Amino acid sequence: MRCPSCKEANKDKVVDSRLTEGGAVIRRRRECLDCGRRFTTKERVEEELRLTVIKRDNSHVPYDREKIAYGVRHACYKLPITDEDIDRLVGDVEGDIFADHDREVPSEAIGEFLIARLRELNPVAYVRFVSVYRKYRDVAEFVEEIRNVNDLAATEMPDQGSLFDE
Repeated sequence: MRCPSCKEANKDKVVDSRLTEGGAVIRRRRECLDCGRRFTTKERVEEELRLTVIKRDNSHVPYDREKIAYGVRHACYKLPITDEDIDRLVGDVEGDIFADHDREVPSEAIGEFLIARLRELNPVAYVRFVSVYRKYRDVAEFVEEIRNVNDLAATEMPDQGSLFDE
């Protein structure tokens, strides 16, 4: 720490420390050992994640958990899925992202993590998300995807209703 008065670096001692802002910040009262001046510093957890998302158009944007949560909520609209389920899914996807990527992650990787988790959560939410994310060229491709999900749901989730009437 640099003294604001004499500009001497790393020549201070902590006189007092206290939690502030509900425990989110540590306020430290320091005294410069060179000039004797007292000053206050605040220490907080760095909340900004240093991860950049590389979009399809090759632009770079800061990672934003809320964008993922928004997409999941949109896919789960009016389905029997709780906010806790959505938060857990977003947390799992975030865990997948940070396990595989350090500084940059392609948006396609985030989408694939989401697709895998949504497929496990709810087939309808999965189909909703995939229909927007994959940008199908024609209805036949989309119907094929729905049939694949329907077959998967029948084998892995026998109590889940069919997406098509048989």
